[in-house]
Amino acid sequence: MTDKNVKSKLIIEVSPQTHQLVETEMAGETEEVKGETKALIEALKKRARSEAKSPGNISNETYLNAVRQAREAIEARTLVEREYRLDYAWLVMQDEFEKNWYLLMRELVDFGDRLQHAAKAAWEAFNTPRYQR
Repeated sequence: MTDKNVKSKLIIEVSPQTHQLVETEMAGETEEVKGETKALIEALKKRARSEAKSPGNISNETYLNAVRQAREAIEARTLVEREYRLDYAWLVMQDEFEKNWYLLMRELVDFGDRLQHAAKAAWEAFNTPRYQR
């Protein structure tokens, strides 16, 4: 079993501020996505608090640079995911359009054939001599 197949069962206490932020900003997302986002924010906050409190070799500037890099990486990933979703939606729309176009063309050809047969039958009925009926 890989790490991707194992779901985290860790209970993380979510602050009211984080809860409100995620619920407002991610209104259209699933509860699973919201829950994971809340957990990520709380983990980041916890890590930031522990790093800020710990004495040692990390300077304020180093910490701020690390936080900025993490934010930029998350934002870049979000933009890539949005672009991927837009590309995928466009491909789905193109595929549906092509299917519908093919079905429409098939219906038009079928209608044209039926119209041609009806016109031929009408012509034959109109031109058949009366004594042969």
